[in-house]
Amino acid sequence: MTSKTKRILCVEDDRDTCEVLGFLLPDYDITFAHSIEDSSPLVENQPYDLYMLDNWLPDGSGIQLCEKIRALYPDKPIIFTSAIGLKDDIARAFEKGATRYLVKPVEPDKLIEVIKELVD
Repeated sequence: MTSKTKRILCVEDDRDTCEVLGFLLPDYDITFAHSIEDSSPLVENQPYDLYMLDNWLPDGSGIQLCEKIRALYPDKPIIFTSAIGLKDDIARAFEKGATRYLVKPVEPDKLIEVIKELVD
């Protein structure tokens, strides 16, 4: 069983998705932010064990945020979850430091498997 000490920052603008993630991952300490602006102070003030980013946020691209996270925390895993799986977007995410890129809808078991692989 996972310890609550494993902290995840999830930057996702869809609040229903956040609610589902909270339900699926009760053994993790998840902080939710809904935009780049909301997440920036969280990213700058403390490292998390894992970052989950949506690629399309109301105030910009998750790729921009990925680049910032990677500069601050070069070894922390970053998972993208996005409804848009364009090859260029996926390639750009990996160029900027993404560890994984999952296209929504993501099977819950697959998401849990990837998270456990990266942080447990």
